[in-house]
Amino acid sequence: MPHHRLWLGLALSLSLACAPAPESDPEARADTSDGQEPRGLRVHHPKASPGYVLFTPLSSTSTYLVDNDGLVVHVWDSDLGPGTVYLLDNGNLLRTEREPDVPVFSGGGQNGRIREYTWDGRLVWDFLLANEERLLHHDIERLPSGNVLAISWESKTKEESQRAGRRPGRIPEAGLWPDVVLELEPQPPDGARIVWEWHAWDHLIQNIDERLENFGNPSDHPERIHINGDVEAAQIDPKELEQLKALGYVAEETDEEDIRSDLFHTNAIHYNATLNQIALSSNTFDEIWVIDHSTSTEEAAGSSGGRWGRGGDLLYRWGNPLTYDRARNTPKQRGGQHDIRWIPEGYPGAGHLMVFNNNVGGRGDGSHSSVLEFAPPTDSAGRYIVPEEDPFGPAKAAWTYEAPDKVSFHSSFISGAHRLPNGNTMIASGAQGRFLEVTSDGEIVWEYSNPYSGDLVRGEDSPVAREPRAVFRATRILPDHSALAGKSLKPLDPQPEILPPPVPPGPVEGN
Repeated sequence: MPHHRLWLGLALSLSLACAPAPESDPEARADTSDGQEPRGLRVHHPKASPGYVLFTPLSSTSTYLVDNDGLVVHVWDSDLGPGTVYLLDNGNLLRTEREPDVPVFSGGGQNGRIREYTWDGRLVWDFLLANEERLLHHDIERLPSGNVLAISWESKTKEESQRAGRRPGRIPEAGLWPDVVLELEPQPPDGARIVWEWHAWDHLIQNIDERLENFGNPSDHPERIHINGDVEAAQIDPKELEQLKALGYVAEETDEEDIRSDLFHTNAIHYNATLNQIALSSNTFDEIWVIDHSTSTEEAAGSSGGRWGRGGDLLYRWGNPLTYDRARNTPKQRGGQHDIRWIPEGYPGAGHLMVFNNNVGGRGDGSHSSVLEFAPPTDSAGRYIVPEEDPFGPAKAAWTYEAPDKVSFHSSFISGAHRLPNGNTMIASGAQGRFLEVTSDGEIVWEYSNPYSGDLVRGEDSPVAREPRAVFRATRILPDHSALAGKSLKPLDPQPEILPPPVPPGPVEGN
């Protein structure tokens, strides 16, 4: 089986569907209309956190808020496919959405638009960034100031990529699409001002040719990003590409060259206000990066300045020491991970980082998923410890969740996890649209399988079309969230229609 360095973890093992359901509440509401695994609420234990869950199926234009009984209490509708969704303190919904008319860029997780809706669905901000130079993709983060951090690709030509030290055989004719972090100041109804930016391209290193830019020894400079640190250029099997097109996760015109252009495939962003730092998830590098947000844009382009004195260089990285030539005997801790987040102050594990590890053991057969909580080593001043020769720590996670049989919990792409105030962890196994809340001991105390799909799935012969319930991420909304104050949260009557899958269920050849 070929080695797939797929920036979105593309095995798409949807044949695993969901793990066998544990004992369910007798009042659990489940949909079995399509003849597949039961859908809807499957487990509701008294140990579950109170509140609601927010999610958007990738194949739908609707965003749902469901209660702990698995009943929908609110719906927001749009005319475009979704990416990530956030419920703001004022009750508005912030969504990334897939712009259908995009020049140049065509890759997994592409969006192009950021939209904000009121509770009653009125569109109040509609920002578009989808041109020949840049395209928004994957994730955003709302800052306390009201500004929005966003991930964007930027276009670099084949010649620019060669000068930067990328191995010639890994450069597509279209060049490369490295990632940029933009801080946007919203200017409704449809504008935004860029007030800060960080470019991965400003922090590269390469060791193949001293005549080119960025020459140096990556192991001596772990604060820099080795432009050839992905070890192998991204590849994809044509059938897997068609599966992703069917889901709507990549555009219809996406080809194998586009996948090779997406250099880092940064799929998640999170902000720590106490540290004024940003965490990023690079899927192709199987790594988490942390950068300083306290810099000016000019400082972010260099290696000095800011609260932590390092400019825009990496303050911390974790997950794959192969990328900076310090592997030694240390294995990769992650594979194609998603949804990096700091655990908030006052929560069990506060200050640690949490990530959904999509492909434990690699992206091939027999891999499974896990959720990892890990504590970056710091000194007395709170600075990350950068070893002189060894990989960044820690060597082991502080907490891990895996299924008892391991392989029944596997989402090879998308997905996420976050800690809750009572110490439980909310998990979205995205490929199956399966949400579960687990205790620190790994007991499943709440489980729900998304019954909703939409009409965005393309390619009726695709395996993905047979499982159109995939969800990028799901978020637990606590009952004291300010967004819910004064809102009607009674279950809708009637409940939204549960549509059958676009093609009859059945075995899928080749899965």
